[in-house]
Amino acid sequence: MESIEKIQEEIISEFELFSDWTEKYEYIIELGKKLPLISNEYKNENHKVNGCVSQVWLNSEIKDGKIFFTADSDAIITKGLISLLIRVFSNQKAEDIINSNIEFIEKIGLKEHLSPTRANGLFSMINTIKTEAKKSLY
Repeated sequence: MESIEKIQEEIISEFELFSDWTEKYEYIIELGKKLPLISNEYKNENHKVNGCVSQVWLNSEIKDGKIFFTADSDAIITKGLISLLIRVFSNQKAEDIINSNIEFIEKIGLKEHLSPTRANGLFSMINTIKTEAKKSLY
């Protein structure tokens, strides 16, 4: 299992391969297309991420002391963003998720290139993931 820090470093390296934001957005969209589909049973209000303009559903399951996330969104860019977060946080221990610093968003320049509403949605997704990790400890 790779650490959250190592996965973030890999993402930063991947984004350095692209020369402009059009290519970076295309890559994010591709990641969204490859996102494993969440089961339809989790596409409900209990699994909805609040604070996102588009609809985002997130489910978490604990296996062998680690949390695994699945998600979906009705917006293609948002689907790509949640796929990046799942890559970082899935298959990690709850404590590591809660204590992690998410640096890749700023380092790849994503924060400045998202609309304010989409940026808020991204941070809502991160907060929801960390909240799920906290819940798993009880």
